[in-house]
Parts: sequence; C-alpha cells; structure tokens
Amino acid sequence: MRRLALVTLVVHDYDEAVRFYTEALGFRLVEDAPRPDGSRWVVVEPGDGSGTGLLLARGKDADQRARVGDQTGGRVGFFLHTDDFARDHTRMTAAGVTFLEEPRHEPYGTVAVFQDLYGNRWDLLQPAGH
Repeated sequence: MRRLALVTLVVHDYDEAVRFYTEALGFRLVEDAPRPDGSRWVVVEPGDGSGTGLLLARGKDADQRARVGDQTGGRVGFFLHTDDFARDHTRMTAAGVTFLEEPRHEPYGTVAVFQDLYGNRWDLLQPAGH
C-alpha cells in the first residue's frame, strides 16, 4: 500500500462544502457524481492530486448529522501542509476562513489552527525546512 487515498468528512450540504473547500481553501473538485440512492460521490483535494483527498459525504441520518463539525471531539483532525505559509494564510483569511490563533513558530514549522465551515479544526502548517 502506497498512500491513504480518501478520508470521509461528513457535511450538511454538498454544494456549500464544495464552495468552501474550493474557494476558501483552494482545493480542486476531483469528482462530483450522482449515486443511485440520491446521494453524490464528491471528492476534493489540495495540490496536484498526489496526496489524500476528502470525500464530502452528506449526513444521512440524525446520528451522522450530529457528527458534522465535531468528528474528532474538538481536536485538530486535519493537517494541511503548505510550502508558503504567509501566502496561504493571507489568501485564506481574505476568503473568510476563521483562524483560531495567530501563526506561531514551532520546532516542526509555522502553524495556525483554523476551522472549516462546520467547525472542524485544521492545522495550516509549513513544515520546518520548507
């Protein structure tokens, strides 16, 4: 096995999630296909496609909908690497992304926690040496 291909992220609405991930975070829409049950297979991913993509899955029932925005119990659950922290932080802030802290410099790199449109916590991280 070479890589983790997809991670499911439960969302309230396909279209609002696609807009957020493509417009605010700069991801690209890889696939958006209807499924026989009325759902859609929606995949977005950052970069050039060599990393892990997100399968945006609309919550089907009350249990799944209750998990939207809190799939990791309030912990940072997603880590978005960048090769230019200042550029991406500036662009994301201008696009309305909510950062929960000021950028900080750690031994492992420059990082700031932000949240997606549903409240899931992410790290924007430029690893040290990049």
